[in-house]
Amino acid sequence: MLNHPTIDKLHELRLLGMAKALKEQNQSPDAYEQLTFEDRLALLVDREQTERDNNRLQLRLKQAKLRLTAAIEDIDFHHPRGLDKSLVLNLAGCRWICEHHNVIVTGPTGVGKSYLACALAHKACREGFRTFYVRAPRLFDDLVLAKADGRYRKILAAFAKLDLLVIDDWGLAPLTEEQSRDILEVLEERNELRSTLIASQLPIEKWHKMISNPTVGDAILDRLIHNSHKIALKGDSMRKKRKTV
Repeated sequence: MLNHPTIDKLHELRLLGMAKALKEQNQSPDAYEQLTFEDRLALLVDREQTERDNNRLQLRLKQAKLRLTAAIEDIDFHHPRGLDKSLVLNLAGCRWICEHHNVIVTGPTGVGKSYLACALAHKACREGFRTFYVRAPRLFDDLVLAKADGRYRKILAAFAKLDLLVIDDWGLAPLTEEQSRDILEVLEERNELRSTLIASQLPIEKWHKMISNPTVGDAILDRLIHNSHKIALKGDSMRKKRKTV
């Protein structure tokens, strides 16, 4: 049976997954001849659903702009760095995002903070959450530019809609008065409404000192640390380990 017109119509209707599945069925008729019409139709519908889910995931990953290609399944739990496997696997369930909790990952350079942050963000994308990754220096630069060209409020509104905002390299340098107020604006719109993940070389107890205005610092830390899951990594750089392998 010639099904090219049907496949063409499926393309016109943007049912690309069904079109691919029907083409495969036509190319291997013996594999499907024992199936009923309903079973073959179900395979077409399932393929369409899978294709759409994959396309949405790829779009979320593209919009997330993750720094690293990382996955929960590839995390090294054997390296001695104080990583609690049960906590990470619990966070991988993404319930913390549903509950609008935060995650704070701290530790010296090279212990895998960025990888862990990107792995959790990747899992969030897989679970359907809108996610965005940004390094703190880039975030502050973007906010300065947004003020200059009138996009400041628009960017704040965009950040407020994200299910998960990942801020990496937090605390590389002391925050200026302007930066302190900017990050407070970002966090205020998200407080107890959305989740934020912070990755930093600086221990939490030193964060307050890096913020120029103590009052603003209190407000920032209250919004970040309240209802947060803390992961404090330690040990030698994993980059050194890879070089010696």
